[in-house]
Amino acid sequence: MAEQIQRDSIYLRLARELRAAILRQDFPEGVRLPTEAELADRFGISRQTVRRAFQDLVAEGLVHRVPGRGTFATPREEQYLRQFGSVDDLMGLSIDTRMQVVEPLHQRVDVDAAGRLGLHSDRVHKVAFLRLHEDTAFCHTSVFLPPEVGRLLESVPELAGPGTAGATTVIGLLDERLPEPIAEAEQSITVAAADAGIAGHLGCEPGRALLRIDRVYQSAAGRLVELAVSHFLPEHYSYRVRLRRSGR
Repeated sequence: MAEQIQRDSIYLRLARELRAAILRQDFPEGVRLPTEAELADRFGISRQTVRRAFQDLVAEGLVHRVPGRGTFATPREEQYLRQFGSVDDLMGLSIDTRMQVVEPLHQRVDVDAAGRLGLHSDRVHKVAFLRLHEDTAFCHTSVFLPPEVGRLLESVPELAGPGTAGATTVIGLLDERLPEPIAEAEQSITVAAADAGIAGHLGCEPGRALLRIDRVYQSAAGRLVELAVSHFLPEHYSYRVRLRRSGR
């Protein structure tokens, strides 16, 4: 069991490194990625572990294989075309929804958020907003940012005042300003009761059961850059994801 966990950890780290390199465009169109044998030799791991990492990248649409030639990065304009579950798909929420700020970007002390972001101090930047579709609020989101990341957004007018609305996303705004792109997000899904504040914003009764989705975003350099805590009204939102068998 311990050996299996270690193998899983190695393949995930390799997939993360390859994903980050592709997002940095280290392998432009026409440039082959290292082969399974080359990567296995470089990292001192088995080809099976490398193959598993490549399978994840193929499933994400980040790379494609050309028989007899090797593995290549998918052209950037073709990556993540509204593929549900991808970071780019989350950025694409701005296509058909609006963000309405209910708590402008500000600094505050939040021990829990700072801990989840791996910070050495308890100070974070926070902004809270509603996500609306056709003027119906279906989600309340609180976003927490490390101070150096939050400062990148302090001059953004869309986050400056309560009631400000716009077709944007916080991760989209960050992706334009960070020195490296956002590469991945770790997500957890639970059920939570609406507190008085969230209930007031969403127009439901306090204590109402809501779908809670927490996402911690990581940049291509491995930095934790955002914690987003979202509460969804179940009658206005459903969560679907497609699961694939590896190697098929």
